[in-house]
Amino acid sequence: MNIKNRLNELKSKKNSLNIKTLIYLILFSLAIVLFLWIFEILFLEFSYEHYQMKKIKNIIPIIEEKESGELDNLLLNIAYENSICITYEDFFGIIKSYNTKQVGCGLDHNIKNINEIKNNLKNNENLVNGIKLINPQSKTKAYLYSIKKDYGYIFLYSTLENLDSTSIVLKSQLIYIMFIVLLFSCLIAYFLSKKITKPITEITKKAREMGKGNYDVVFHGNGTLEIDELSNTLNNACLDISKIDKLRRDLLANVSHDLKTPLTMIKAYAEMVRDISYKDKEKRQKDLNIIIDETDRLTILVNDLLELSKLENKQNNLCIEKYNLKEEIDLIISKYDIIKELENYKFIVDVPENTFVLADKNKMNQVIYNLLNNAINYTGKDKKVTIKVTDQKEFYLVEIIDTGSGIKESDMPYIWDRYYKNDKNHQRNVVGSGIGLSIVRNILEVHNFKYGVKSKKNKGAIFYFQIRKNVSPKLHS
Repeated sequence: MNIKNRLNELKSKKNSLNIKTLIYLILFSLAIVLFLWIFEILFLEFSYEHYQMKKIKNIIPIIEEKESGELDNLLLNIAYENSICITYEDFFGIIKSYNTKQVGCGLDHNIKNINEIKNNLKNNENLVNGIKLINPQSKTKAYLYSIKKDYGYIFLYSTLENLDSTSIVLKSQLIYIMFIVLLFSCLIAYFLSKKITKPITEITKKAREMGKGNYDVVFHGNGTLEIDELSNTLNNACLDISKIDKLRRDLLANVSHDLKTPLTMIKAYAEMVRDISYKDKEKRQKDLNIIIDETDRLTILVNDLLELSKLENKQNNLCIEKYNLKEEIDLIISKYDIIKELENYKFIVDVPENTFVLADKNKMNQVIYNLLNNAINYTGKDKKVTIKVTDQKEFYLVEIIDTGSGIKESDMPYIWDRYYKNDKNHQRNVVGSGIGLSIVRNILEVHNFKYGVKSKKNKGAIFYFQIRKNVSPKLHS
């Protein structure tokens, strides 16, 4: 096991940013040295010959533009400034030389066939002609150009130096350059990788702490845009996860409480029926009714959890139909008659007649039930709940209004979360699971209906949603 861990550690180091930065910089440095090698060694002779040819071609227009009387000084200056030798031959064969005494000048020596080559250039119809000369014995090279000028010819002769010794020097220099560049690459890679990886390493350590459940960690940037953005994102994620984790724990506590209470009641009354009231028909019937009511309560809780799971996983298809929203609201309100009589709750219904809508009737009724239950639980001491429907062209706006203490502004983004549960006291002795509003949100979103909440401190809350009147809603796939 230790050997395996050691191998994994070595593999991790091999894939670390430090090592990869070093490798990339070394490869980059080698590429630069190789580029220099190719252009300074392999193409050295080509570049040199190209340079010499270009130099002569730049001289030719200058000579062509000058008058014959001004040529003497010009040719003399050109010959010495550019290290080339020049001869001028007129129509009568008179030759005037410029810098022909320099070493390697073919115009001052009796090079084999030189006169024949010069005659071939003269006989060419072009005003300017050029040729590359190669001596197979000495392996020397030169450029010879002829320029037809008035009644004579100007010959430019530029010797191409042997670059073998220069190439050897450059090769030795490039070897030293390569080692120097590699050394600097390693140093730069070391300091650069340290600068880059230090904040990332710190972030990784804190991310591990966050993964273990410590949400008090704070991620710091280092002034680099990408690192700062990563730190801000992780800080926001840490904050959100901590809130969700708290809400998750609250949900487990609430669901456990909601399950435990009816189960305790069911067990207690079942034992009572078994041991005490089994002979008393009236008492037995009363106890059994309590057992049935508590069982229904459990069923509703479990069904809510299953319904929310189906909605969030897009497993619940809609059954769109046209129906009268007014009739459904009246039917729903009638089911709260018992708390109106026993607990003096007041329901104010402001709904126009014949409010026909297109939606999934059962699911929209569930939305209204959940919003009404929420309003009943949190309304004020006047125990007043209002349900209002307003005509808005293609939609009806449905509002459920309570008179409670309202919702904190800091809690507004989380009230639709499946784990959210308000910590304020209920008017009724009811403990919910905190998933009612999450079910509302999912049903309205799958219908593509707008929804929201408006609330001010000590002025209650207004939960609202739109429901389409005339055309089928655009459903989410």
